[in-house]
Amino acid sequence: MEPFKKLTSTILPFDRSDIDTDQIIPKQFLKRITKSGYGEFLFYNWRYDSKGNPNLSFELNDLKYKGSQILLTGNNFGSGSSREHAAWALLDYGFKCIIAPSFADIFYNNCFENGILPISLPNEIINPLMLKCINKPTFKITINLLDQTITNISSSKSLIKFEIDYARKNTLLNGIDNIGETLRYENKIKAFESKQGKYKGILPF
Repeated sequence: MEPFKKLTSTILPFDRSDIDTDQIIPKQFLKRITKSGYGEFLFYNWRYDSKGNPNLSFELNDLKYKGSQILLTGNNFGSGSSREHAAWALLDYGFKCIIAPSFADIFYNNCFENGILPISLPNEIINPLMLKCINKPTFKITINLLDQTITNISSSKSLIKFEIDYARKNTLLNGIDNIGETLRYENKIKAFESKQGKYKGILPF
């Protein structure tokens, strides 16, 4: 996955709470064997009507927010089933950061494993930021993961400092998921396995 260090983008305001993974990517689209190609099905049941035509009142179909790489949303984002496809769909669509008051635990972890930065901020920050984005769709912020800051690019003033686990932060900065981290020790693992082979069949006591 690609490293995440700094991102400057407009924000798509998605003022809904308790959005579950089936709403993010409906189950009928989980048949692919790759991580790509899910973006076109993101929020499908809200994004399109029963005939497959775009729902023009839905936020993702609002051209004012086209190209936004930051999703601003409500409480408990990513609840429901543990499908990793939800993170794949968001990333494939173009979202690299999700800001919400809270996230479902498994979804939160899946974000880091797929190069998405989930930022948890209190409602007293989320709510005015949501209104700002609705009233001014061209409003942009810069997210600096190294410094853990969110900055208003028009004034160069830090809006907020956000918290993130040190290990997960490094996962994104280096673009290495858990499998990639394990592979860094491949030679040591092979050496250990080779050594264990010498004692095959011998009880350790």
